Amino acid sequence: MNIPKPGGSVRGSKSGKPIMALFDLLGRNWSMTIMWYLKEGQKSFSDLEKKCDGISPTTLNTRLKELQTTFIIEKVVDGYKLTELGEELFNLFEPLRKWANKWAKNFN
Repeated sequence: MNIPKPGGSVRGSKSGKPIMALFDLLGRNWSMTIMWYLKEGQKSFSDLEKKCDGISPTTLNTRLKELQTTFIIEKVVDGYKLTELGEELFNLFEPLRKWANKWAKNFN
């Protein structure tokens, strides 16, 4: 498993810059969706599998391992939850969401 980490080459960049590693991680299929559902609270593997309608168990397992290895989520007794770092990251999405909505108006 090739997990994007700061300091290394990632998809789309060989710079090693932390932001590029983060964009690679978040740009992977289902990563943001998993985070979105974990923002609601702790979820089991089967809860996430149901919420991420269409995700294969293999892909879900891979994304969970990547997000754990990169300190965004953590495994707990009954499933998974965002770490403090993951919560902080998720809260940074709100200004981006607002900007994206403003940007989307250009396409109407």
